[in-house]
Formats: sequence, C-alpha cells, structure tokens
Amino acid sequence: MNLFEITETPIAVESVMNKVVHPNCGAINLFVGTVRELTKGKKTLYLEYAAYKEMAEKQLARIGEEITERCPEALVAITHRIGRLEISDIAVVIAVATPHRADSYEYSRYAIERIKEIVPIWKKEHWETGEAWIGDQKEITAYPTGKPECATGEE
Repeated sequence: MNLFEITETPIAVESVMNKVVHPNCGAINLFVGTVRELTKGKKTLYLEYAAYKEMAEKQLARIGEEITERCPEALVAITHRIGRLEISDIAVVIAVATPHRADSYEYSRYAIERIKEIVPIWKKEHWETGEAWIGDQKEITAYPTGKPECATGEE
C-alpha cells in the first residue's frame, strides 16, 4: 500500500482514509483540498498542477515521518493530484488517524502547511482574463517558465 502518492487520476477520498484505519485509532481527520473558483478576486476557470513526482512523494513521506516522530501512534496517508483540475475537483487528500481527535486535527493541519513548504508541486492558474504559473504553493517564489529553475524539494 502506497501511503504517499502523486497521481494524475481523480482521488477517491475513502480509499485514502482506508489506508489509515486502525483499531487503536479513535479519530481520523480528513483534509480535502479542492479547486476554488475565486482567488484574490479573480475567477478561476481551471488549474494545472505539476510536480517532480519522485521527489514530491519522498517529501510527502517525510511529512508522515515528521508526524510520527511527534505522535508515534499516528498513521498518515497523503495523495496529491497533478494535471488539469476543474473547479471543485479534489487536489489533495490528507488522512491522519490518531488515538484521540485533538492530535488528528493538529497533524492534519501540520501536513497541509508542510506540503506548501517542502513538496515540489506548483500550479498554473487559468482565469477569464489570462493565465500564470503561480510558483511554489506558498506563492512566495514565482516560476514564470512553468517550473522551478532548481528544485530539490529541500528547505
């Protein structure tokens, strides 16, 4: 079972959740990130996600390891989609199972923030008025050519 995946196909939320179901875990928190229509006042038509797949999967696994270092009972699965995504399509699913709910909430949020910090995934936004590669997921570094000039996935 692959707990950390980059895929070009639609994500089935329940299949990601089922990867972390365990009798010792009383809570599973699911974060489902979708493509929204309005961003910073612009109407989005669709997005294109791109990634360095192998490095992105390694970094997703790194996030899982960081969580289990902090909470050894946690089980984590993350799937992120790349390619063309329409409005309301699922872009990412994070499943975090823990014995108690507070930890599942905390580490689900931790996972999405770390994805934005260290995973080499970027997007191109297509609006009614044009398009642009946004760059890194924190929108700090622009990628005008459609990819980072040098991306290692490291901090």
